Amino acid sequence: MDPIVRDKGDRRWREILFEVIFEAETPAGKWFDIVLIICISLSVLTVMLDSVSSIRDRCGQFLYAAEWFFTILFTIEYILRLLCVGRPTRYAVSFFGIVDLLAILPTYTGIIFPGSRSLSVVRILRVLRVFRVLKLGHHTKEAALLKKALYASRRKILVFLFVVLTLVVILGSVMYVIEGKENGFTSIPRSVYWAVVTLTTVGYGDISPTTGPGQFMAVIVMILGYSIIAVPTGIVTVEFSQAYTAKTTSQACPDCSAEGHDRDAKFCKFCGAKL
Repeated sequence: MDPIVRDKGDRRWREILFEVIFEAETPAGKWFDIVLIICISLSVLTVMLDSVSSIRDRCGQFLYAAEWFFTILFTIEYILRLLCVGRPTRYAVSFFGIVDLLAILPTYTGIIFPGSRSLSVVRILRVLRVFRVLKLGHHTKEAALLKKALYASRRKILVFLFVVLTLVVILGSVMYVIEGKENGFTSIPRSVYWAVVTLTTVGYGDISPTTGPGQFMAVIVMILGYSIIAVPTGIVTVEFSQAYTAKTTSQACPDCSAEGHDRDAKFCKFCGAKL
């Protein structure tokens, strides 16, 4: 066969595969996403049921077989994604590329270290199968909008968190001076812990002020807590609204598989490849 013809045929099946796996707006892509979301949901349900001792005792063999079925299925999907993108390495180290790998890695790790009680790290690693549910967000436009909004507001949120951290240190230090060790505020770190618990309106009750000035300070912290909770929500909401009104498409780049391009874009804004 002519090498040129073979090369064209190779590119053609990669383009078809890319369209099915990454293009959510095509009919084939929509059906692929629907089937994949169902499989992801069932695989997460399998992991959840396997953690219940009574169910595992009755249906252990079935759950084990189901786990391997979904693992093999996601392995094939992961390999196909690597084959059809122009830059496999870039996809492999991307967020969802790592999530895809974590979805299958713990099961194979269990073969290398079967049931060893001393390898608690491996048992903890197997819990990462739950990360499969994160892949659900990869196939919805709303998740892309939320990700864009969070990314756009990252600096504002970091500044806000720094202000909150400074505030709880100050409030904790003041409470340490007001209440003292005799009332349970034995150190500044413990007083800061109380300030965080009170500011977030959790209120465990394991430590509380007993003096008048301390209780007055607690009221101020509680009121501040309700005000502070609304700030990051407002920041993200504004950015989400702006991202929602922007004219973007879910078309994926054939090289880096990135989404969120303008509808009239001809080139990828992340890697520069032609769309």
